[in-house]
Amino acid sequence: MTRFSMNRRNLLRAASLAPLLTLPALPVAALTGTDGRPNPSHFRFGLGRARLTVVSDGSLQLPVAGLSANTSEEEILAFLTSHHLPTQQNYSHTNHIVIEIDDAVILVDIGSGNRFLPTAGKLMENLTLAGIDPASITHVAFTHAHPDHIWGLRDDFDEPILFDAEHIIGAAEHDYWLQDGLANSVAESMQQFVVGAVNSLTADGLEWTLADDGDEVAPGLRMIATPGHTPGHMSLMLEADGQQLMILGDAMTHAYVSVERPDWHGGFDADGPQAAATRNRLLDMAATDGIAVLGYHFPFPGVGHIMRASDGYRFIPTIWTWE
Repeated sequence: MTRFSMNRRNLLRAASLAPLLTLPALPVAALTGTDGRPNPSHFRFGLGRARLTVVSDGSLQLPVAGLSANTSEEEILAFLTSHHLPTQQNYSHTNHIVIEIDDAVILVDIGSGNRFLPTAGKLMENLTLAGIDPASITHVAFTHAHPDHIWGLRDDFDEPILFDAEHIIGAAEHDYWLQDGLANSVAESMQQFVVGAVNSLTADGLEWTLADDGDEVAPGLRMIATPGHTPGHMSLMLEADGQQLMILGDAMTHAYVSVERPDWHGGFDADGPQAAATRNRLLDMAATDGIAVLGYHFPFPGVGHIMRASDGYRFIPTIWTWE
């Protein structure tokens, strides 16, 4: 089977062809569209003493073929149909989290700015709508260097937007993208991803803190190695007053496929078997220890729990309350 390759040109082209990949299905109510009225840009909640805000960078509309590179198209579409999910496109949210704990204000990932897809790049605007001054952010922790997570680091003058914040990324991730000759050794479809990562990681005047597995970003927040999606992908674990939240990044990219079919190799995963092993490890950890999870591409706001099921796992979204 042909592996789905991720690049901006192929994403846009494949999305336009997606309706050709549909299977006959029962009618499903079309619960989409905003009716011209804006939806929330952010959502606030708490974990112990930590104050948390999920802030959207917009959305990505991706071809469903990218959900698995080791599964037939028919099986992918059957799974989506059984879950009442669109079979024309995978509508993917982008859930950033701002963590206020003690004296630290940490943003996880920085979005794609205006350099990737036109439906994303709304993070800075939505931070303002959430009442968060970007200048107040003390740390930016990166899960990995894919476009929708790091290309928003620079402004239109190629200068770092959050220059005064400490920028933290996994050492293995940093070294992978900056290795000599990488752009010439990857497939042509990946070359612009390498160039974009290098441009972000070498932005003028920016110094990086390189983290290893278990390193602390701020009190109660540490990096955890979750390789596979990219060679040095990192997730984060927040612990506050005996409660835990696992910030997955792209270790799981779909609330239902990644959780219920963790052995499917995502078309975006650099190392499919390693990514599958990472997902299975995290799912077992979250279900066994009752750790809440935040999925970057899960339906907004992306927070919930993992429960065991007779045939594997299920994602259970948190039921929010209002005061």
